[in-house]
Amino acid sequence: MVNSKPKIVGPAAAGLVHHGAPMKTRLMATAVLTLLVAGPLASQAPVTHRLTPERFYNTFSFAHPPALKIRPGDRVITKTIDASGTDWNGKPVAQGPNPQTGPFYVEGAEPGDAIVVTIERLETNRTTGFSSSLLAPYVVDPGSIANRVDRDPQRANWIIDKSKGTTRLDTPAISPPIELPLRPMLGCLGTAPPRKEAVATSTPGAFGGNMDYAGLNAGVKVTLPVYEPGALLFLGDGHARQGEGEVVGTGVETSMDVEFTVDLIKKKTIGWPRLENDSHVMVLGSERPLLQAFQHATTEMLRLLVNDYKYSERGASLLMGQAIEYEIANVVDPHFTVVAKIRKSLLPR
Repeated sequence: MVNSKPKIVGPAAAGLVHHGAPMKTRLMATAVLTLLVAGPLASQAPVTHRLTPERFYNTFSFAHPPALKIRPGDRVITKTIDASGTDWNGKPVAQGPNPQTGPFYVEGAEPGDAIVVTIERLETNRTTGFSSSLLAPYVVDPGSIANRVDRDPQRANWIIDKSKGTTRLDTPAISPPIELPLRPMLGCLGTAPPRKEAVATSTPGAFGGNMDYAGLNAGVKVTLPVYEPGALLFLGDGHARQGEGEVVGTGVETSMDVEFTVDLIKKKTIGWPRLENDSHVMVLGSERPLLQAFQHATTEMLRLLVNDYKYSERGASLLMGQAIEYEIANVVDPHFTVVAKIRKSLLPR
């Protein structure tokens, strides 16, 4: 990971200045060092940017102009609108699905690098959300669809109460009532895809995208591959909460306040997005059928253990055989997403 702090260079760093040196030499060295720190190097200190987005995109693509240029180590405070295009004031400002905030151009990022996005803060910023209300066709036995009593694909409305930390279904006809703890997450986080592709914001892939993983919350670090100069980072599709698998096709869709930082790892090639929280390291693989997403996630976890934790292939396989865990992130998007994960307490420091 690139350190966002500038390296101090000059006579002091080279060990050329010491207490026994002549006063003139020490004064000259101090002057040079002061100029270095106060000049070009000071400009590299991390900066906090505030962006209230006004334009949103429905594809992950290299072709969209950057909304903001940032340096590794910088902090960004911004907002996302909901999956239908409604903003934090309840005003429709874009079309769905999943209009994205960004892209953010990361200076110094080049193809073959990786960026690490740390979600520092993630909070709902309005009192309403919505969801679908019927199980998606892919998640149930085909025969059960024909026997459904409820067939009307109604939108369900939810009330978000940040003071209580809950979201409540605003449909009196549903009994017993449903009220659940808030667990804000981002459904979409991704870089511009490879090969100059434009990928719909409904879709996940090796670049990230619409992975819809319920564990993409505040505090996590997400490592994404860089395919285009500047990486071009997009984010959006905030959910007040979501069950694993996204089995009704949505979470509780709403707008978000987002605060994140970005670091850059030069010449770090990864095949699929990686995620780290307090307890696990993870890989998110996406494809259809579900088995292929499982295979992508498993293969990348093996690669992670060999390259980052210095296991042999056999050693990594043995560890995975007895310690790996899996989650299904989504089975409703054009590509499904599977999460392979290992507890950090089981890995070497």
